[in-house]
Amino acid sequence: MPKFNWEARTRTGGTQKGVIEAATVDVVEAQLKKYGFSNISIKAEAKGISIKLPKFGGGGKIDTKELVIFTRQFATMIDSGLPLVQCLDILSSQQENKTFKDILLKVKESVESGSTFADALAKHPKAFDALFVNLVAAGEIGGILDTILNRLAAYIEKAMKLEKQIKGAMVYPITIMSIAVVVVGVILVFVIPTFAKMFVEFGGELPAPTKFVIALSNFLIKYIVVLIAGFYGAVWAIKKYYATPVGQKNMDRMALRAPIAGPLIRKVAVAKFTRTLGTMVSSGVPIMDGLEIVAKTAGNKIVEEAIYSVRQAISEGKTMAEPLAASGVFPPMVVQMIAVGEATGAMDTMLNKIADFYDDEVDDAVGAMTAMMEPLLMVFLGTTVGGLVIAMYLPIFKLAGAVGG
Repeated sequence: MPKFNWEARTRTGGTQKGVIEAATVDVVEAQLKKYGFSNISIKAEAKGISIKLPKFGGGGKIDTKELVIFTRQFATMIDSGLPLVQCLDILSSQQENKTFKDILLKVKESVESGSTFADALAKHPKAFDALFVNLVAAGEIGGILDTILNRLAAYIEKAMKLEKQIKGAMVYPITIMSIAVVVVGVILVFVIPTFAKMFVEFGGELPAPTKFVIALSNFLIKYIVVLIAGFYGAVWAIKKYYATPVGQKNMDRMALRAPIAGPLIRKVAVAKFTRTLGTMVSSGVPIMDGLEIVAKTAGNKIVEEAIYSVRQAISEGKTMAEPLAASGVFPPMVVQMIAVGEATGAMDTMLNKIADFYDDEVDDAVGAMTAMMEPLLMVFLGTTVGGLVIAMYLPIFKLAGAVGG
């Protein structure tokens, strides 16, 4: 999703700046006007490739756990009858994270000057995203802010758990592959040349595997700078390609169709979509606003377009299930359950049930993928390193056999 730098005038006459993720400039402008900003200036920001999962503490400065604690404590204080400003004052004073503390103090100042709590949070999109702000706005309007904040805290916790699962599944294969590359590189650059020099002194015809390994070592030593530059050049080219609309769409489609990771990415997308939309609908956020926010945070262009097609269909008076089925992104079971939810008027309950089911599916998929990759990676590492060692010892075995004969 593209990022846009914006600058606008607030209701009180001050100037506010920030960064928003959205599909187009028009979406950014509409969102800012909704929050009461005027004289809006918007510029697109360069975008890199990333895998986006549910996360609230943007910029890496505010930890998700800190946001969960803040949200739960705030809900408890509101439920106890404490005034909003006093809650913010207490929570900011006990906040150890300086960045978060400064943000809470600014939110408090905005509320004291007459802004609603949601409007005050909207001025800090790096800490409180559109989902957080819209749910708080719904809570303020409905007089159930404490309930909404508890729902938000539960949502963030589940999003954090999902993110940890995906990161945990990626750590092991990346670690093993990194070790394999380092070990093979050291053997080819430092060990093989020593053996090659020794074999030249012995003379005689070398076995084919040994010749291949020596040739590979010579090639790596000669072109190592070119290979490293080529690797970084390829990464740069992929980033540039992904920064284009066509590139992002093509690569996101490839990700969904990938043999091992594809099904997992699809399940994560379904879990995120249903959990986020279910939380918003059950909190009183209009379905059209909810779908727009969910689409912005989809993290995959194909899923994003599918959600926008659903939003367009609903605006034309159609059901939600039809465009979901036509997209081919969402499994038939999900489409059927959403259709039942629409027919019975229990959409929020059905969406949360689907999210619970797919959270378990993600658990199983991550476990199965890890269990499958462990032996495959070990076989790869053993075969690669073992093959190099055997190839270099073949001439020695051959020489020992000749001496023994």
